Amino acid sequence: MAGHSKWANIKHRKERADAKKGKVFSRIAKEIISAAKLGGPDLKSNARLKAAVQKARDVNFPNDSIERNIKKGCSADQAAFHEITYELYGHGGVGLIVEVMTDNKNRIASEMRIACTKRGGTIAEPGSVAYLFERKGVIEVARQGIDEESLFLATCESGAEDLSDEGDLFLILTPPEGLHAVKESIDALPAKVELAQLRMIPKALIECDEETGSANLALIDWLEALDDVDAVYHNMTLPDSSSPGE
Repeated sequence: MAGHSKWANIKHRKERADAKKGKVFSRIAKEIISAAKLGGPDLKSNARLKAAVQKARDVNFPNDSIERNIKKGCSADQAAFHEITYELYGHGGVGLIVEVMTDNKNRIASEMRIACTKRGGTIAEPGSVAYLFERKGVIEVARQGIDEESLFLATCESGAEDLSDEGDLFLILTPPEGLHAVKESIDALPAKVELAQLRMIPKALIECDEETGSANLALIDWLEALDDVDAVYHNMTLPDSSSPGE
């Protein structure tokens, strides 16, 4: 497991960290509501809800919010949520994956068309962009107070694929099915996990000039501002950028 790799530059841009955490929490809430609505509030008999609650705990989602959203999902007045993945081509051939969870398919379809009209881009056929990405577990660990060698050994032994030093935090990549096991190994250390989640990671990057990159960022910002959009992933990099991927 290398200390530096082609995955080492997928860290969030710091100025957008809070907004992205809000999107993660919004998605978690909707997954809990959806699972409770479909299978009831009992974690023992509702495997989907159990998985959603575990995902919530992995990102430090508050326990009272978990309970509140389970109750909300069991309400007869709560609309069902639908998971949708849109694939787009941005400017300069850049690929975008847009993950959506919505209670109104027509609304989000209209909003996606408006986004492309206003900021450029094309909605692509299913599968035409997805093959450019792969799903990975991503764990961010605060650097302060952590022993790097202990972290390396714990993550390596529990099945992590990569560990990189990002300055104020360490970034660990895992297979999708190994995210929870690797997080548990880190939790056993004196370490603070800032975030643990699944993300779509680009297999290869497209370098854009400043003009093309700015146009793509404007499209991404528009998409991320939509309430039903939970995450936007891309395979763009700029000459002075260290944050492709999301």
